[in-house]
Amino acid sequence: RAGSGHFAAGCAALRLPGPAAREMDAAGLTLKLLLVGDSAVGKSSLLLRFTDGSFEPCLKPTIGVDFKVKKMVIDGHAVQLAIWDTAGQERFRTLAPSYYRGAQGVVLVYDVTRKDTFAGLESWLNELEMYTTKSNTVKMLVGNKTDKPDREVERREGLQFARKRSLLFIETSAKTEDGVQHAFEELVIKILQTPGLWDTSTKKQGVQLMKSSQQEKSLCDAYCPLA
Repeated sequence: RAGSGHFAAGCAALRLPGPAAREMDAAGLTLKLLLVGDSAVGKSSLLLRFTDGSFEPCLKPTIGVDFKVKKMVIDGHAVQLAIWDTAGQERFRTLAPSYYRGAQGVVLVYDVTRKDTFAGLESWLNELEMYTTKSNTVKMLVGNKTDKPDREVERREGLQFARKRSLLFIETSAKTEDGVQHAFEELVIKILQTPGLWDTSTKKQGVQLMKSSQQEKSLCDAYCPLA
């Protein structure tokens, strides 16, 4: 699969162009990612599965915000992901602005067995537009809990929503691990293809997405690439 590289010792080994690798080598690179979405859609379970490789069926609701760190090896250089798991309950929404600040990637999660969590995506997107400080923040839509039989949101609905709003898209199951590694991997790849999000030398020059038609073609069946 183009762009995904190989896996070694639990880390994704991805390759970047020489200048990008040198930039990271010189200063190190930490990417800030956010998990947002309604309560009980599985944000904490996705984070636990990705960072610790485990699943707990009865996780308690997140109070305020949780935080985990995950390292990925990229072209021989360690990239650190600082992943913030935000609470979905309305009473914690006032905490949101400070956590959105400076985020390079956002994972917007809904539960494929709960139509109401899909219907609530618009309000989350509005909140993202209001509080994110980077106009080119990479956003990924994730339909979680595909292991459950009582689906209320079809895959095509999620894909259509993502295409309309230029979001990456994938379906996952934190329980079975299906799609979880892939989701975070592709989000990081897209961020790294947007140097203005992390390369200080390009911020004043504006941002242009580095597109690979071969990569986009190979991943079309997994999610909707940025157009």
